[in-house]
Amino acid sequence: MDLSANSNNILSVLDSFTLDDPDDIMMQVAENFRKRRVEKNITRQRMSDLSGVPLSTVARFEQKGLIAFEALIKLAITLGYTPEIKNLFVAPKFDTMEELDMIRHKSKGKRAYTKRNKR
Repeated sequence: MDLSANSNNILSVLDSFTLDDPDDIMMQVAENFRKRRVEKNITRQRMSDLSGVPLSTVARFEQKGLIAFEALIKLAITLGYTPEIKNLFVAPKFDTMEELDMIRHKSKGKRAYTKRNKR
């Protein structure tokens, strides 16, 4: 048995179970955006003109991953990613059967918050 190959396989499996860091996700989204923009041969200035997002915001997003949600939506629309943005939280997610049961119970017209008692 080749221990090196086995440990590499285990490491690759474990790598997919690392906890996500918000900064890492921001930078990955920014890098994905930049790649799609470059693939379409669109300059930052042109992206700014097409989307209505200031050039400085486009640059800051690509360099630091920082962007307001409204600006991100405008950029996504400009690149043709409207369905992906609209479907961001469309499917319920659950980790346990108890969570699934709670989601099903809550989806039957119940409020997501408790009513305050009127005094």
